[in-house]
Amino acid sequence: MDPELKRILDETHALAKDNHRMLRAIRRDQLVGFVGKIVLWILVIVLPLYVYQQYLGPLVEKFTTLYGVGATTQNGVGLPTTAELQKLIDSYKVKQ
Repeated sequence: MDPELKRILDETHALAKDNHRMLRAIRRDQLVGFVGKIVLWILVIVLPLYVYQQYLGPLVEKFTTLYGVGATTQNGVGLPTTAELQKLIDSYKVKQ
């Protein structure tokens, strides 16, 4: 084989190997970024729910039972009824 042709072939082979290495690194970085985004969004969605359930939920429950306003309502929307609001106002007036 001609020495010049052999040199060009070896140079092309080295460039192809380097290109393959870079493409694998790019694909690996894409995969790591994708998994990182999934983990981030899971934290963004799950962490507030966990914090509410562990810390704020019992606190809200404590205050609703303290003032006599139940968490369940008759209208099904989660808003207190007029009777529950009046009971809360009366209990506030008595404590002053």
